[in-house]
Parts: sequence; structure tokens; C-alpha cells
Amino acid sequence: MKKITLTYGLIAGAIVAAPMLLIANYVTNSDGAIDFHNSMLIGYASMLLAFSMVFVGIRNYRNNYNNGVIGFGKAFTIGGIIVLIASTIYVGTWLIDYFYFVPDFAEVYAKATIADLKANGATQAEIDLQIQEMASFAEMYKNPFYNAMITYMEILPVGLVVTLISSLILKKKATN
Repeated sequence: MKKITLTYGLIAGAIVAAPMLLIANYVTNSDGAIDFHNSMLIGYASMLLAFSMVFVGIRNYRNNYNNGVIGFGKAFTIGGIIVLIASTIYVGTWLIDYFYFVPDFAEVYAKATIADLKANGATQAEIDLQIQEMASFAEMYKNPFYNAMITYMEILPVGLVVTLISSLILKKKATN
């Protein structure tokens, strides 16, 4: 099980980290040429692609190491470990990228959010409130622990949903 979870976790981590690096660096250095909404879609699509390794890993374990049988709990455990490895790679990559290469990410994101509000006709009171919230977020985001927890919250739920679905699809009881 260790080999399967490590192998597929590392593959999934590479798949999800690479686009995240490219998107974050491009978005913050493009002066708005790409919007955050499209980059979020690309990011979540790469997460789904990466987490296809959960399905492959569980199926590989079931078929090649467990005589074609796997219970929901074992499948969920294998998938959960793969997700945890991939998510940790994603978070670690983001922390390095954020603190060393795009430390102004929160400010660029805040500017884009305020521009969206203005373009959509928000009132000045709504804009002022958002500016305060974004300034507070940007300050808290400078804390590596807070930053890591927010980043885990981006990816872990997606991985756990994929793990749940994969475990339900792939569970197979022994025939007597």
C-alpha cells in the first residue's frame, strides 16, 4: 500500500502543482491579461485531473495487490493518503511560490476583486467594505500557517470528494 500511495500521490502532486505555479506567476505578472475567474477554473480542472490518480491508485491496489477485492474503508484510506500527499505538495509549492516569487499575490487579487465590484456597479459602501476585508485577508495571508491552512482548504475538499466517489465505485466484496 505504501508504494501505491506514494507513487500516485507524487504523480498527482506534480500534476496539480505545475499548473498552479504557471497560473499564479502569470496572473500576478500579466497586469490583468488573464482574470482570476479563468485561472480558478484551470486550477480546479487540474485538481480533478490530478485526483484521477486516486481512482487509478485504488483500482491498482484492488486488482494487483488485493486479489480484486477492496472494501470501502480500505479504498477510502488509500485515496485519502494519495490526496494528502498531493495536497501537501500543492501547499508546499504554493508557499514557496508565494513567499519567494509572488509575495504581492494578495494585493493583486484584491485589486482585481475591487475592479470587478466597480465594473458590476457595486455601491461605494460595498467597495469600502471589500477593501477592508481584503486588507485584513492580505495581512493574515502573510502568516505561513494561515496561508497553508487556506491553501489546504482549496484542494482537500476536492480530493476527498473524488476519494469518496472512487471508493464507492471501486469497492468490491469477495465472492464466496
